Amino acid sequence: MAPRLPRPHRDDVRIALGGLLGGLLLWGVGLYSRTGDDPMSVVDAHWAVLVPLFVTACCELLRRTRPRTALLIGTAAITADLFTLGNLATVVMFTDLVYAAVLYGTPAFARRLPWITGLLTVVGTVVPYVAWRVPQALLIGAGVGLVSLVPAATGWVVRNHRDTAEAARLRAEQTALLAEMDRSQAVVAERARVARELHDMVANHLSAIAIHSTAALSLDDPKTSKDALAVIRENSVAGLAEMRRLIGILRKGGDDHAPAATPTLDGLPALVESARANGLDVTLDTGVCEVPAPVELAAYRIVQESLTNALKHACPGRITVALAQRDGALDVRVTSPYGHRDGPRAPGSGAGLAGMRERVTLLGGTFEAGPAGALWAVHATLPVTEGDSA
Repeated sequence: MAPRLPRPHRDDVRIALGGLLGGLLLWGVGLYSRTGDDPMSVVDAHWAVLVPLFVTACCELLRRTRPRTALLIGTAAITADLFTLGNLATVVMFTDLVYAAVLYGTPAFARRLPWITGLLTVVGTVVPYVAWRVPQALLIGAGVGLVSLVPAATGWVVRNHRDTAEAARLRAEQTALLAEMDRSQAVVAERARVARELHDMVANHLSAIAIHSTAALSLDDPKTSKDALAVIRENSVAGLAEMRRLIGILRKGGDDHAPAATPTLDGLPALVESARANGLDVTLDTGVCEVPAPVELAAYRIVQESLTNALKHACPGRITVALAQRDGALDVRVTSPYGHRDGPRAPGSGAGLAGMRERVTLLGGTFEAGPAGALWAVHATLPVTEGDSA
């Protein structure tokens, strides 16, 4: 089955009809490009003008879908028109075919056609002048250039502008896509950061509340219940303050409810005292000088989360927190008794270790957590040099 020709564009149909009607109007009033005395007018019958006119008009239907085919057939038609009385509409439609061949043709054909038409213009100028040795012969080259070179050059300029505009549009779309990807990644990263902050700030207090509330409910001892309620109240107030601080950070407010300062290593003694109030036997050993703020916050959160995990999972015994600064890095180590228990003293989300690992990875450090003999050890190394902690 033969392939069907593509349907012509409606603008091409309008151009073809306009050229055909214009040519018929010129033919009807007897206005031709040449007279019967012109030696080129081999066929001086008036009806012969209509054949190239109709062929060229049909080629206009293919100017966008089959530009090369339309130009080849149109070239044969304009050549045949040279041997008739000639119709100006046929010449005008042929120039449009040359223009469309450059504009809608393949890139290789569009590059070659201006050179071909330029060569034809040169030949059409030099050969007649050499043959006849009269200045009027130069007009032939001018006519060839006007009919072929000018529309080809115009099509090339328009095509370049169109390709440039298309390339700019594609670059704009790619830039917008990259910006959207960056925005999405920034949103995901910010959500992860907020999730880590929320988990690390609140988990410690809520775990203590859950453990002591269980003790208050299970033991029929007024003093024990009172002590447990005191710890619950203390952790509730501290957790509420931390929540307000986080909300203040998210809102970036500057009013009376402005957030408190970001936790630093100076707050570790208070953090350890809070853990002791929750029933943990904790010792703190720190010999840290000044470190960058991101490293300081990460170290504080690692110790805080480690104490929270010890409160929920550790066996009875001493918990050690040690911080040391050596070889351009801050070394954080937390150990707690490790053994088999019936289950955690308070439920957890399982995101604590992942959050600590993410903090360390963002700073370019190393992180390890796991059993070490009879202990559970959390060990993080955080670079404190300017290039590593930026």
